[in-house]
Amino acid sequence: VQLQASGGGQVQAGGSLRLSCAASGGTFSDYSMGWFRQAPGKEREFVAAISRGGTKTGYGDSVKGRFTISRAYAKNTLYLQMSSLKPEDTAVYYCAARTDVTGTLRIHRDEYTYWGQGTQVTVSS
Repeated sequence: VQLQASGGGQVQAGGSLRLSCAASGGTFSDYSMGWFRQAPGKEREFVAAISRGGTKTGYGDSVKGRFTISRAYAKNTLYLQMSSLKPEDTAVYYCAARTDVTGTLRIHRDEYTYWGQGTQVTVSS
């Protein structure tokens, strides 16, 4: 599967952005999916995940209550709605996918096989 992330940009603190990740070349409903981010000089960290059936979601502690992950099966697209953005949310955001036969939530980057190219999010104070 190929993943194409989009929707990044520059926003002021307190603002919102919605990231999208379009999937192609595979069966969208076969994949567990997630979002990760990487700031300069830091490791790639978990942001949010959603199970293949969309019934389970999980979030990193730093984004709980502010970010929402969702997926649209008819559009083969994963979303990340980000609200109440903070300067520390500044990073390159990556979407990821892995073929899954269960409804397990995948929150570790090593669990993912496919990665998008990343989209830059910059939050200014």
